[in-house]
Amino acid sequence: MRHGLRFAFGTLTVLPPGRTPPRWDRDTARVGMLCAPVAGFVIGLCAAGAGWGLSRLGFGVWLVAVGTVAVPAVLSRGLHLDGLADVADGLGSGRPAEGALAVMKRSDIGPFGVVTLLFVLLAQVAAFAQLYGAGERYGLVAAVLCGLVSRTALTLGCRAGVPAARADGLGAVVAGVVPRGGAYAVAGSVVALSTLVVWPLGGCAALLGLCAAEGLLARCRRRLGGVTGDVLGALSETAGTAALLVATLGAG
Repeated sequence: MRHGLRFAFGTLTVLPPGRTPPRWDRDTARVGMLCAPVAGFVIGLCAAGAGWGLSRLGFGVWLVAVGTVAVPAVLSRGLHLDGLADVADGLGSGRPAEGALAVMKRSDIGPFGVVTLLFVLLAQVAAFAQLYGAGERYGLVAAVLCGLVSRTALTLGCRAGVPAARADGLGAVVAGVVPRGGAYAVAGSVVALSTLVVWPLGGCAALLGLCAAEGLLARCRRRLGGVTGDVLGALSETAGTAALLVATLGAG
């Protein structure tokens, strides 16, 4: 468990995993990806803390929203946003799997990626602005919910039966490592917890966020043949954004 938590925090955040680097074997990756929601919960708490601090300083809801969105991006090194952009470019290229994967591996970001990042970040900021405008507690709770749901999508994306699209990279290390029963149990627990702790729409937001990520995962499996590190990043951003948008419907 200790090594798994270090793997989760070492690969999904900039937070220090400990004095020594985390192990990179598949047994450690299995526990690490089961613990991914824990890392997401911590990131969500940090985002909520930033929102609370900016609000205390007297900033308006839009600047508080920007700060809340910026913290998870910083704490994840921007890798999930980069993965989202790469997947958008790969899927938007219209090329077969090999060509699409080659597009995703490039260091630059193409037009599909730029447009996707623009709209996703705008949607996140606008959603948080609406939530904070309805009441500070809605924005703070939504920040934690977004972090939790977004990383839960990684647990589901690494379940058994989902292959890696490449033989190298992070995707190859974590693809298929989580038993299906364990992945579904973690996802079900997150949805149940969101229903009990968050306002009534919280469970629905968590469920629909994970369903949105599953839709993207199905698309990537058909087009790319499996998951990569970029695909996992895109799943995380998709789940978090979708959950956040649904949450706005229940604010106030």
